[in-house]
Amino acid sequence: MDTTRGSKEMVILAGNSHPELANLIASRLEAPVGRAEVKEMANRETSVEIMESVREKSVYLIQTANPKDVNNNIMELLIMAYACKTSSARNIVGVIPYLPYCKQSKMRKRGSIVSKLLAKMMCELNKAGMTHIITMDLHQKEIQGFFECPVDNLRASPFLLQYIQESIPDYRNAVIVARDPGSAKKATSYAERLRLGIAVIHGEQKTNEDEQADGRNSPPLVEHSRIMDVGVGVPALAAKEKPPINVVGDVGGRIAIMVDDMIDDVASFVAAAEVLKDRGAYKIYVMATHGLLSSDAPRLIDDSPIDEVVVTNTVPHEIQKMQCHKIKTVDISILLAESIRRIHNNESMSYLFRNVTLED
Repeated sequence: MDTTRGSKEMVILAGNSHPELANLIASRLEAPVGRAEVKEMANRETSVEIMESVREKSVYLIQTANPKDVNNNIMELLIMAYACKTSSARNIVGVIPYLPYCKQSKMRKRGSIVSKLLAKMMCELNKAGMTHIITMDLHQKEIQGFFECPVDNLRASPFLLQYIQESIPDYRNAVIVARDPGSAKKATSYAERLRLGIAVIHGEQKTNEDEQADGRNSPPLVEHSRIMDVGVGVPALAAKEKPPINVVGDVGGRIAIMVDDMIDDVASFVAAAEVLKDRGAYKIYVMATHGLLSSDAPRLIDDSPIDEVVVTNTVPHEIQKMQCHKIKTVDISILLAESIRRIHNNESMSYLFRNVTLED
């Protein structure tokens, strides 16, 4: 890649979350990873020292969210960004392949929208002061609206589609499966690009939340209050009942390929794979961008009917791969490197979003 324009002003720094990915990106850009000391002190505070000048330079901070140390990864990123800001860096671009807390983007009972808090901490000028964010396959695309700086939400689907076409024998006999109705749009997008059919697994696989203790069913105060009988004229909403799991679509004698944006707790994927196996699918693949693979995911995958789990290297998962031979990795460093090069040279990013739709 040609990084000659402005290459003297580019500084690539990396935290401790995923040094392998940082080295891959730097090697594709033909630029070294800058010298920075990022460590945890004896009292478990994070200490950051930038070992070279960043004055009036564009700094690219490569830091993802390692599931084993998410909060430390966030603090490393924020402190590194603030250190660059106070050292008079011209631009501070956060390269965050997997944005932490992206699943907490909606209000739940008395909780909070954590992804908005994180966005404010990253981008507000009087805080960490990042001027641009590069991420990949946000869990909810609306999270981009939380940031006060530009956000480029890249897509890993071209790499996963290429893997299907090149590494799955007889993929023409496959059917793209949505694990639940919520992921039907993504499954449809994959199916249309591969000219394949789709199937949808219908049936709630998660337990109903306990709503008895959140206050909505508590009676009003009787004394010194006027109680209105809300039951008059207001129809009661019927309680949801969990339907039995069913597959909408034909998977008999076919290769079933489940697609999603992340694999964290694999229990729902395993349950879906068992249903697909019962319906006659003879091979089952799971494709996702972020392979968090928390807890005992490798053991569950190994004992399941799933034949292969394919994820990208946005998150480190080498230990999980040693525990389970079914986990395969697709390298997406070339996409992140190209996005950095284009931003650094003030080129258009539209080339990286060709034919990308909201469903991808």
